[in-house]
Amino acid sequence: MTGSGVAAPAAGAARQPGAWEGLTPAARTALLRAGSIVLVLALWELGGRIPVSFTFPSFTATAAAFGGMLADGTFLRAYSETIGPLLVGVALTAIGGVAAGVAMGLSPKAEWLGVPVFVILQAAPSAAIIPLITFIYGIDFTAKVFAVVLLSTPVIVLNSYRGIRNTPVSLVEMSQAFLASRWQRIWKVILPSASGLIFAGLRLGLAQGFTGAVLAELLITPTGVGDLITFYRSQAEYDHMYAAILSIILVASVTITLLARLEQRLFRPELRSP
Repeated sequence: MTGSGVAAPAAGAARQPGAWEGLTPAARTALLRAGSIVLVLALWELGGRIPVSFTFPSFTATAAAFGGMLADGTFLRAYSETIGPLLVGVALTAIGGVAAGVAMGLSPKAEWLGVPVFVILQAAPSAAIIPLITFIYGIDFTAKVFAVVLLSTPVIVLNSYRGIRNTPVSLVEMSQAFLASRWQRIWKVILPSASGLIFAGLRLGLAQGFTGAVLAELLITPTGVGDLITFYRSQAEYDHMYAAILSIILVASVTITLLARLEQRLFRPELRSP
């Protein structure tokens, strides 16, 4: 008891956890992500109201335009033209790209021939290459599919290749100890071990393919969501132009998030991509 009659806290008493410390790690992550989004939107609104440029609308104006385009079916019509070549291109790349990556991971000769080519394709500036497609395929559906394939192939192939090459040696040696044939090692040991990285490559390939589809619409053929950006820019309706760009970000973010959660459900932690 102190001189003022107030009891002093006991020495070594445990400090009560604060509100932040009492949250689960998942709740903390969700709050931090929500806070970062709110901060970006607040800065966007501030920049639009100053304004930093007459071509830069505020977030509220962009959101109003977004709601109007969503309500009148503008986005539905645009994405119905964008999704077709995207799905076809990613499907073709998923089959051929995974097969090429597996072959490169299993065969030193295929690795020597293929890896430099796909590394160069991954590093090449896509915006400079895509216009060349018009000289080969014109401006029709095929050109958009080829643009999707061009951007999504390197990441799918190289991820599949790395998944095969990163198969633990102990698993391969164990299968050899049990007298497994080469095909049994591939189907029952190597491919299951590489499945996490292969799926991650497909997920990233879809994101790259979406970029390729939009770039094709901007640079090759004026259709789909890319045409919305070009049209509203030419009409100086910048709130609608930013709404179209925002829709691309939202669609890509939601798709990648859903695929990442699917990956968490399908694969054990040690098989997932880092």
